[in-house]
Amino acid sequence: MVEAPGGKQYVQLLRKGLAGVDARSGRQVWKWNKSVSKYGANIPSPLLADGVVYAAAAGTGGGAVRLKPAADAAPFEELYFESKLPTAIGGTVQVGPYLYGTTAQSLLCFEATTGKLKWEDRSIGASSLYHAGGLLFLRGENGAVALVEPSPDGYREKGRFSPAEAPAKSSPMEKSWAYPVVANGNLYLRDHGTLWCYAVR
Repeated sequence: MVEAPGGKQYVQLLRKGLAGVDARSGRQVWKWNKSVSKYGANIPSPLLADGVVYAAAAGTGGGAVRLKPAADAAPFEELYFESKLPTAIGGTVQVGPYLYGTTAQSLLCFEATTGKLKWEDRSIGASSLYHAGGLLFLRGENGAVALVEPSPDGYREKGRFSPAEAPAKSSPMEKSWAYPVVANGNLYLRDHGTLWCYAVR
């Protein structure tokens, strides 16, 4: 849900691009078709950050638009779109004026409003991200977990581990895609039929 200049909108990444729907009428107000995956699977949720909406599509790239008042001829302004920005299934998170997300290989930090890259690090590869307690919890597609201090000055890893007794995988496409969650001082990780809980307070 986005409080746009012209009123409340619901913004979602659909199969054929990013779209905004007027909350009052249900009418589609705009669509941005750059964020379309070349694999036909638009998976990451869009993210509202500093008045702009960031969206990404696997194999294509990531970018952002700024929504404009309904009276304008164009309902949005494209700010940037880059093929090297985060597009992984694990999405992006905002910490201050910066966004953090992963590609198939690395964790990236970049400016939310400009797309300017601050740094890139291999970390644990493609990951799902969660921000809690001033830290980033990364759950890699390979099952690894990393704790990272968000900073535009560089990659600052605080530790990593792999959960014990992970379930067996029958296919290379069976990856650890479930998002990590922190609640009441506990870190929850899920992989297929297995759930782990770690005290992280």
